[in-house]
Amino acid sequence: MFRGSSDHNMDSKGRLIIPARFRHVLKRSNVNGLIISKWDGALFCYAFEEWGHLEERIRNLARRSENIRRFRRIFIGGAHECMLDKQARILIPPSLRHYAGLNKEVVLVGVLDYFEIWAKENLAKEDEYLQNDMKGEELRNEIAELGL
Repeated sequence: MFRGSSDHNMDSKGRLIIPARFRHVLKRSNVNGLIISKWDGALFCYAFEEWGHLEERIRNLARRSENIRRFRRIFIGGAHECMLDKQARILIPPSLRHYAGLNKEVVLVGVLDYFEIWAKENLAKEDEYLQNDMKGEELRNEIAELGL
């Protein structure tokens, strides 16, 4: 599972070092890389095995919903295989860097089955939005159901 967050610098070519704790999760899938797609203003990064499970769930849902078929076009159609090099870096394709507004400072955020790559300033805005949203009773009740 991917947990925690960490600040990193992406180089001018779009290469980013994957932290050791995330590489450990990726090694379990026996493929030295990941699948990256775009969603919600960030990049979503999956181990190959988990990506396969996700594709199957999306395939099954798409049979019932026009919205999911459209989502599939964006999310699956925008996905890229990114292999780790010998320095444990991935090269993020320019189209994905552009979508997420990635420059030098990025934050990697573990979200259990996958991790996200955010432009540092965009994640700060997202965190601010979430803090305001947390004041709403509906969200607080959903979180309380988790036992927190």
